[in-house]
Amino acid sequence: MQLQEFYETVGGDYAGTSQRLYNDALILRVVKMYPSDPNFDKLHHALGAKDWEEAFRAAHTLTGVGQNLGFTRLYEASSDLTEALRGGRPLMDRTLWERVETEHQRVLNALTQLN
Repeated sequence: MQLQEFYETVGGDYAGTSQRLYNDALILRVVKMYPSDPNFDKLHHALGAKDWEEAFRAAHTLTGVGQNLGFTRLYEASSDLTEALRGGRPLMDRTLWERVETEHQRVLNALTQLN
């Protein structure tokens, strides 16, 4: 799978990412670093522990990662979750977390096919 196809698969913004990161080699290098980003795991752990403040921080950071990498669907899902957790509010709608999980997994699956 080529980079542009990867972005189509994950519901991302290849054009916007290309403007920010300038060339495919740099985009590819940065995108391949995504699996080592700890924020999804931090978010998962914090939600399980009902540590709403830590969950907010992790979701907020994941939102920024998604936005910077042009992973639009992941960005939107994590942004919605961030807003639900803002101010230390407990997670009342589990579907917000499920959307983040789905989009995170979509990115990981597509990465295994990326050239």
